[in-house]
Amino acid sequence: MANLRAIRTRIKSVENTRQITKSMKMVAAAKLRRTQSAFSSLRDFSGRCADMLAKVAAGAAPPDDPLLRRHEKNEKVCYVLIVGNRGLCGTYNSALLRSLEELAAAEAREKFLVLCGRWGRDLIPGLGLPIRESFEISDTPDAAEAARVAAFLRELYGGGEADEVVLVYQQFRSVLQQRPVSMSLLPMTLEAAGGEDGSRWLFEPDRDSLLSVLAELALTNTVHTALLEARTGEHSARMTAMTAAADNTEELIGELTLQLNHARQAAITTEISEIAGGAEALKNKA
Repeated sequence: MANLRAIRTRIKSVENTRQITKSMKMVAAAKLRRTQSAFSSLRDFSGRCADMLAKVAAGAAPPDDPLLRRHEKNEKVCYVLIVGNRGLCGTYNSALLRSLEELAAAEAREKFLVLCGRWGRDLIPGLGLPIRESFEISDTPDAAEAARVAAFLRELYGGGEADEVVLVYQQFRSVLQQRPVSMSLLPMTLEAAGGEDGSRWLFEPDRDSLLSVLAELALTNTVHTALLEARTGEHSARMTAMTAAADNTEELIGELTLQLNHARQAAITTEISEIAGGAEALKNKA
């Protein structure tokens, strides 16, 4: 009976775990739909904005905007690490940290970190990278959050505290696959997708003013797109992990139920044997 009670207790515990994992899966799926929709809408606009910036800057003297100008000295690099807000999402965060560690190990310049997200704030300092600033990022980042991060990075680069700013985040490839990537954010690159450039265009009020506005917009949109893509990957990774966990609990419950049935059958067989033995003993005594 003690064994039966232990198995029933464990089945109850696993059933509670199954309820939790299924609930977390549903929450992650809802957040994934919302974030993926926002990411898909912004990605095309962000790309067109960067393309327009490149076309306006083409065919003329090198732009003098601080976001587009390369520093004469290239001695300090800032990594902008976009991590998840919590765990329980498989290898999403740990793979990102390994990627950052490899980048930092191969980098000879002075380096520091700007952190976006709540996960791993007790682990990341162990990489040996000083954290210059941390930003709280919601599960579905909006334009205001992206603007705060972009403004800080603009001041960081424009003030000469960093000679290059690199985004490090998980690229969303599919619901089942994310890949750590790094992308140079500042100075901004000017590569147009093709078509006519702006060398023969007329600008009002002037080309430099338009370049400045487009550079600000492109920077904010690039940061916003990266934040949304990273969060889309986090939600999909968590949904996949919770799906696997829920499936494992179903399998474990099946195994425990089988053990319970075997133990119960053995207990019944033992009781029948004891009753039969007792009856035989009484018969022989009589």
